[in-house]
Amino acid sequence: MFRTVHQDSSDYLTNPLRTGASVVKVKLSFYDIPTMTPGKIVVLMGSTKDFDFASRIGKFLQEEEFELKPEYFVASAHKTPERLLKKLEELKGTCDQLVFVTVAGLSDALSGVVAGNTNHPVIACPPDSEKFGWAKIFSSTITPQGVAVAYVPRPENAALYAAKILGLFDKALEKNIANYMKRLKESVAPM
Repeated sequence: MFRTVHQDSSDYLTNPLRTGASVVKVKLSFYDIPTMTPGKIVVLMGSTKDFDFASRIGKFLQEEEFELKPEYFVASAHKTPERLLKKLEELKGTCDQLVFVTVAGLSDALSGVVAGNTNHPVIACPPDSEKFGWAKIFSSTITPQGVAVAYVPRPENAALYAAKILGLFDKALEKNIANYMKRLKESVAPM
């Protein structure tokens, strides 16, 4: 049996659900309905020199019309750790669906420090992966237990991976990603 519920936030509704002989009372309030904030991608760079590489993330998202505009921020895990930790603290609680992409060269301590200080996913996308090869993978991903970092060396793929994570919570974004994947497949072999 279905009942029409009117938009009166102060009413108690009796008998919307029956479990055996017991009656469940429900109070509806529009303030209790959680609102979905759009997902956010934050690109943390170890240096301003990393911006040319990191900007490919935003360019890809824009070109593929994923309607995600990344936020860029520079903070070095070695040289300005206080700045980095302050930024992570500022971002805490601002957005439920948040993905960090870290872009840092050399030892890539940035990825591990971010992963160790947030509950959100961290994608390491170092600008010098081709130059350092396996050593770069090691420095980005071999972290202590409980400090998880994903390694994605191409900024376009890091952007796509971040979008896929956020698409788990956003049906419109999920549909855009499905359309992108379809176009990608058709570019290889028309269906």
